[in-house]
Formats: sequence, structure tokens, C-alpha cells
Amino acid sequence: MERLAAGFGLLEGPTWHSRLGLIFSDVDNGGVFSLGAGGEIETLVEHRRGIGGIALHADGGLVVGGRNIAHKRGDETLVLLGQDSVDGIVGFNDLTTDALGRIYVGSLGASPFAEDAGQTTGYLHRIDLDGSTHVLAAEIKLTNGLGFSPDGSRLYHADTMNQFIGVYEVDAETGDVGPRRRFANIADAGGPDGLAVAEDGSVWCALAMGGCVAVFDASGKLREQLPVPHPLPTSVCFGGDDRRDLYVVTGAPSEGGDTTGSIFRTRVEVAGLPVAPARVRRAGA
Repeated sequence: MERLAAGFGLLEGPTWHSRLGLIFSDVDNGGVFSLGAGGEIETLVEHRRGIGGIALHADGGLVVGGRNIAHKRGDETLVLLGQDSVDGIVGFNDLTTDALGRIYVGSLGASPFAEDAGQTTGYLHRIDLDGSTHVLAAEIKLTNGLGFSPDGSRLYHADTMNQFIGVYEVDAETGDVGPRRRFANIADAGGPDGLAVAEDGSVWCALAMGGCVAVFDASGKLREQLPVPHPLPTSVCFGGDDRRDLYVVTGAPSEGGDTTGSIFRTRVEVAGLPVAPARVRRAGA
């Protein structure tokens, strides 16, 4: 893998933009940035810390996680889902969108960095196009990567502290999901973190403190592991004109190994699925 940028804290939320390049957040130091084709770094959102998930919005701007789910466009901020919407949650982590532009996001029962992380569980939420919000699933110990299968009938959901990637069957019309079941167990290889889905239905998941990206076929069978020259890969996304550039972002572990949050890229044989922009209602719409 080629290292494209370094010197950050905990990087998250990699999202491909056809003009800006790779968009990503720095959880520790705050901000959302883009990495252009020439290696230039541009600040898109200043200061805001704790952003684990990012999505493009069809009206322009970005949907970002953190203490709430917000649509940020220029100087405007519209809160779509607040942490006060459900008792006992402290914020939100990774998110994704379905083909219609509805947002699916996981909430946190405690900070991932707190001593009691995982003792209070979070939920899976959906934000509909009209701005209404719904709790779809519970008992998520540490919510992370989310992604849809190519036909939209499945939603994959990484639960880091439970050491598995779950999957829900999805009703495409209503957006509701069935019970969570295990798609892939992660044993002795780090914790499942951010993920992305490819055109062939394979699921590509960063294994935090596992130093690799695990690739599972559509049945949940481990197909391969791609080594990452960093102990803490946190998330992945596909990019480039043909979506065959795999981008891997990393964190900054407190001890041992490479401690610099970095961005890596490698070419892969299968193209990633494009992720639809969010289309949830803006204020006054």
C-alpha cells in the first residue's frame, strides 16, 4: 500500500467525491478534509471533533456524525438527529445511505474511549427523506461500519466489541430491517471497524489493531486479508474513476508501532459500489 498522507490523529469517515477526491475526518483533532489528486489537503469543515461517519448530500455539503447527525453546507448546519432522541446515547458513529438517500447510522451508549465502553449499548437508526427518525435495532455494543449489498436487500453492520459483522434483511420500500444475525465472526485478528461493499457483493472491513483489511465474500467466508503497514486501520472506501482504488485510513494508537494517523491507497481487482448521496429534508424544504 502507498502512503498518501500522514501526521493526523484518529482518521475516520473516508468518502469518495468525484471532484474533491477522498474526504475524511480527524476524530481527535477535529475537522473534515479532502485529499486531492495532487496530494493537496483542503479543510471542508473546521473544528468539529468526533466525526466517525460522513456522507455526501444531494443538495450539496456533507452529512456528518459525532454528537449529532448534521447536514453541513457552507455556514449552514441542520441537525437531523440529536443524541437526546433516545435515552442513554452519547453520540453517533459510522453511517451510510440507501439507494433512495435515506440515512442509516449507529449510536453509541458510551464513548469508545471510555472505560465503560460497550457496557451501555447503542442502536441502529434510520432518517427518512421527510426528516422523521426511527430506531431499527438495539444492543449494539460498539457500532461501526455500515454498508448495503449491491441489490439493497442486506445491510451490513460492524459491531467492534462483539467481534462480528452483523447483517439485516432490508425491506426496500419501507426501509425497515429484520433481526440482526451474524455475517462474519472476527476472532483474534482485531476488531471489525469501518467497511465498504464491492460490486461483486464482497464486504471489505478494516480490522482495528489487526493491521489489515479483511475481505469476505457474500456468504460471509473470509476470502483474503490485505496487510496494512499500520496497526490501527479504522475504515475503508473505494474511489478513483473506476472505483478500484481502495483507500484505508488509520488511527494513532497510544503505544507501539506506527502512531501516526495516515491515508493509504492500493489498487484492487473489483470495483466498489457507489454510495448514493443523502436526500433527507433540509429546513424549509
